[in-house]
Amino acid sequence: MTNNKILQRLCSEGKLTVAARLIDIMARKSQIPHFPSCTNLIRGFIRKGLVDNACKTMNKMVMSVPDIITYNMVIGGLCKKGRLRSAVDLVEDMSLSGCSPDAITYNTIIRCLFDKGNFNQAVNFWRDQLRKGCPPYLITYTVLIELVCRYCGAARALEVLEDMAMEGCYPDIVTYNSLVNLTSKRGKYEDTALVILNLLSHGMQPNAVTYNTLIHSLSRHGFWDEVDDIVKIMNETSCPPTPVTYNILLNGLCKSGLLDRAISFYSTMVTENCSPDIITYNTLLGGLCKEGFIDEGIQLLNFLVGTSCSPGLVTYNIVIDGLARMGSMESAKNLYDEMVGKGIVPDEITHTSLIWGFCEADQLEEATELLKEICKKEQKIKITAYRCVILGLCKQKKVDIAIQVLDLMVKSQCKPDEWIYSALIKAVADGGMLKEANDLHQTLIKWKILKEKIMLN
Repeated sequence: MTNNKILQRLCSEGKLTVAARLIDIMARKSQIPHFPSCTNLIRGFIRKGLVDNACKTMNKMVMSVPDIITYNMVIGGLCKKGRLRSAVDLVEDMSLSGCSPDAITYNTIIRCLFDKGNFNQAVNFWRDQLRKGCPPYLITYTVLIELVCRYCGAARALEVLEDMAMEGCYPDIVTYNSLVNLTSKRGKYEDTALVILNLLSHGMQPNAVTYNTLIHSLSRHGFWDEVDDIVKIMNETSCPPTPVTYNILLNGLCKSGLLDRAISFYSTMVTENCSPDIITYNTLLGGLCKEGFIDEGIQLLNFLVGTSCSPGLVTYNIVIDGLARMGSMESAKNLYDEMVGKGIVPDEITHTSLIWGFCEADQLEEATELLKEICKKEQKIKITAYRCVILGLCKQKKVDIAIQVLDLMVKSQCKPDEWIYSALIKAVADGGMLKEANDLHQTLIKWKILKEKIMLN
């Protein structure tokens, strides 16, 4: 068997160190190692964090050049280890070897420089690459400008933006939108205004993403007058509100409890022939249920049946949760049954809402039956649901049923916590079985399930 065959076998078996030794032997014998095996070996070392081993293997590759993915992995590994100088040197080697760096290469270096606090060095690095003939990758340029804005402020970012234009690297609307997003998220609206003024000075116009980003940020901060101004501007330009715009508006208004205004915008949306989607309706349903308009929520749910926005799991979950919070458990269970009857599989959110509602309404037997149904179907349920039912049963001194639920919990591979065991011990003691309670307590301490506590009297 040839050395290259052995090398391929070692790499396929994951024996990286032995494979590297074999490459050393082959190098001393002037043998050319199998290129794909060397590539796999380098990548394997990088995945294990063995950057030096990867670099040594790369240096022994003769008559072949690693591909761009392998180079980028090594550069990423060097950056993670904080070896920036080596990473930058490898970028230079790439250009000389004929495998030109790409946007990922440059992005990795620039992000690492910012992580290390070398802001000016990052800007200079990109400028130098442009002067050496690097293509003006827009994604790299956008990453650089956004990082400058994040770490050094919007004014400095706009300075760099102008400087880079001198190097033939120009921003587009995506670059500006990233700055609008960053500054508005931080609530620095003066900086946002500077960015938009710069955008306009370059002969560009804000697009739907620009406006939607602003509306999202302003609505989160409760600046509704300003939101109205932006919507008005959108209606006066060639960039009218889209379904995404309206969904952002409705979401912000419903979260702020401004349901009337949300419904008003929904009406405008329909009037303007801007078709609502399922996100629109789910948002409205959430707002209606949150404000206690559960009957209106059910009417809307029924309206959606058979339309292009037919209700799915998320829609049903919203209304079931609303009914559960209102204590209308019979209606919540009926809606649950309707959903299942339509072939929609409930999830943890559905089950948690129902079980929480049953427990709040002191309908613990119904909660137990639902848990049995869930376990029978091998569906998942959170530990908080089991805890809620067991604690409720223990308070009602229904220890036998609580133990049944505990059994369900264990069988479903959901580990009971200290709260559950403590509640059971207390319930047993309250039932007059002090000896049994103390024995159970001591057994759980022995099994290291409970910590040492004062004995029950």
